Amino acid sequence: MRTVLVTGAASGIGLAIAERFARDGERVVLIDLDAEKAERAAGAIREAGGTALATGADISDEGAVAYAVRVAEDAFGAVEVLVNNAGHVHQARFEDLDVADFDRMFAVHVRGTFLMTKAVLPGMLARGEGVVVNMASQLGQIGGVELVHYSAAKAAIIGMTKALAREVSVRGVRVNAVAPGPINTPLVRALSEGWQ
Repeated sequence: MRTVLVTGAASGIGLAIAERFARDGERVVLIDLDAEKAERAAGAIREAGGTALATGADISDEGAVAYAVRVAEDAFGAVEVLVNNAGHVHQARFEDLDVADFDRMFAVHVRGTFLMTKAVLPGMLARGEGVVVNMASQLGQIGGVELVHYSAAKAAIIGMTKALAREVSVRGVRVNAVAPGPINTPLVRALSEGWQ
C-alpha cells in the first residue's frame, strides 16, 4: 500500500485518478483549491471502502504546498506517488490576454507542478524510489486556439518532465507526463462550445 498525492483531485481527471488508486488499495490524499469539495470526494472514497483524506491548498503557494504535504505524511507516511493534475483554464484571444491571465496560468500549472514535486522529491530520492506523474495536454504539443497561455504552460510541463526524468531516473525516481486530448470534465466544459 503506497501513499499517493493527487492535486486537483476534487473533480474531473484528478478525482478519477484518486478513485482508481483507492480501488487499487492505495492511501490517497486529495489536494484541491476547493477544500470542501475535496473532502466530499475523500468521504465518498472512504464510504466505498478506500483510504483517503483531503486537504485544501493553493498549489502555487509554497507554504500551502508544504502544509498539504505535511498533512499527508503525518497521516499516511512517506509520499511514494505524486500526480500533478491541478489545472486552470481561461479561454481568450491572444490580444485580449493580460499579464495577470498569463501569470495565473503559469502559477497553477508550472509553478504548482514545480512546488509539489520539490516538496516530495527529496524523500523519494532518499529512499531511492518514487513516481511523479505530471498532467500535460496535447495542446502543449500542438497549441490551442484561444489557449495560448494554457498551451504554453502545458509545453513547459512537458519540458520540465523530460528534464527532471533525465536527472532523477538514475536515482530510482520515475517522472512521466500524460498528455490527454479533450475529456468531458468541468475544465473542458468551461470552454466555449465552438472550441469543444
